[in-house]
Amino acid sequence: MGADRERNEHGQYTDRIPPEAALTVFEDRSDYGRPLTADDVMDALECSRRTAHNKLNELVDRGTLETRKVGARGRVWWIPIETPPERGQPEVASPAGERAEGDESPAAIETAIRTADLPGTGQSLEARRDALRAAYEYIVDHPSATKSEFLEHVYPDHPAEFETAEGWWNAIQPALKELPAVDPPEERGHIWNFLGDDRFTPTLG
Repeated sequence: MGADRERNEHGQYTDRIPPEAALTVFEDRSDYGRPLTADDVMDALECSRRTAHNKLNELVDRGTLETRKVGARGRVWWIPIETPPERGQPEVASPAGERAEGDESPAAIETAIRTADLPGTGQSLEARRDALRAAYEYIVDHPSATKSEFLEHVYPDHPAEFETAEGWWNAIQPALKELPAVDPPEERGHIWNFLGDDRFTPTLG
């Protein structure tokens, strides 16, 4: 067993690398505000991509880092820097346009839907945003829902130009998991949960 465990060039078992080691990669650099990729951390810790992802995700779970998708398959991580609003001035969105954590206001949800990573352009893209909006409304009304329930109750009315339910789900579910208060299932899990206020009803569109 021990012979199969991954080591870095210093002889350390990479599964014993603490998440704090990944955090030092963010701290030991000149451009403190630049987000990093898993490759950056992988190169610095001399570990596998999977190990780098695991350490980064642990730091996200702790609230030490934040993350977001970029492009079709990329993802970046960064240390959040909070800037309080000036006294007497209303709080404004950050330059990156990030919504506040836990913000479930209709405006924040609509912004998240409009900026979601969905395939297509023009009318196709608008149809897929409508489908994502309908899927979100469904999970708000049904806070514990399964994939089959989305396909049964949302897809028929909002096919969004997809010929199959599976193709529709493959496009919608990655965007759905990024929306406010949506808790996607763990690996091999089936239940999608809504963690927001159950009295909240979105008024979108």
